[in-house]
Amino acid sequence: MTPSTTHNQHPIGSGFTPASTVDDVIEGIDLTGRNVIITGGHSGLGLVATRALANAGASVTTGSRDTDRATKAIAGIENVEVGQLDLLDPASIDAFVAGYLDSGRPLHILINNAGFPGGGIVHDARGYEAQFAANHLGHFQLTLGLYPALRAAGGARVVTTTSGAQRMSDILWDDIHFTTGRYAPSLAYPQSKTANVLFTVELDRRWAADGIRAYAPHPGIVPATDFNRSVGAEAQRAMGLIDEAGEPIIDPDRGKKTPEQGAATIVFAATSPLLADIGGIYLNNSDISPLDDDPKPVDLTAPGADGIPVDVVPHSIDPQSAQRLWELSERLIDGPSA
Repeated sequence: MTPSTTHNQHPIGSGFTPASTVDDVIEGIDLTGRNVIITGGHSGLGLVATRALANAGASVTTGSRDTDRATKAIAGIENVEVGQLDLLDPASIDAFVAGYLDSGRPLHILINNAGFPGGGIVHDARGYEAQFAANHLGHFQLTLGLYPALRAAGGARVVTTTSGAQRMSDILWDDIHFTTGRYAPSLAYPQSKTANVLFTVELDRRWAADGIRAYAPHPGIVPATDFNRSVGAEAQRAMGLIDEAGEPIIDPDRGKKTPEQGAATIVFAATSPLLADIGGIYLNNSDISPLDDDPKPVDLTAPGADGIPVDVVPHSIDPQSAQRLWELSERLIDGPSA
């Protein structure tokens, strides 16, 4: 499939750079009275975003699987609360949604940020491959459940953190859950990140009329997070993310960022007035990414000194694929036999 010739993947000249931080992109923005939910808002990029949004006046709820750990992590940050949320457990998602809806609060910003790091193949209780299940389906179910609160905000944003890895794989429509033995981390993670972008495209098409806009930010590669550390020091060193002493290599122009730089694009997506009239887009370096309509094969496991291309590619914004994935996801969250 190829996307329609009309798309919104055109940089707007935001004025920010790869080195811009969360403080840069949120400067002058007052979020007093705004309610935010962020999954995984207690660690890594999520914690940086949580702190920035709360400091700007927002009331933030972080959905976290380990509430004790999350409570300790956010200690000292005002206007933040923790809710129990396991994106691999449909009942946990439903309970989180019910709790928020029962509060009667509108939801102005939903940041689908938590991610399952992967490694070897893991399936959840439904038989779904865990990266696709957590990174996409869990957030899909959460977002659909929170729709009434998003609509009640009278202007809301859904931000789903993706990755430049979306370049590496389209949706594997014939074997999404890797039941035929073809599993590889170089397919599973990229597929889930492509799903994040397609979800963003279709959500914006369906919900923009209700004042709900959608964005898929790529934060860059951030060595100093638990997510990237999970691959192990040897792999990080081979990927050029850490030096021989184990220290992070920071080079934002080549996509290797500090947590504050990586979270900037997430916070830009959630708050920037420059995006007020546009949605359904993939972002990079706190701006809209151009479309790479002739992508070349790239090995994301070995970025090298010159970095890697991370612009969005046609399969990630294809409107027909986006609609197909939405309809499939609706069936999948109803159960494995659907």
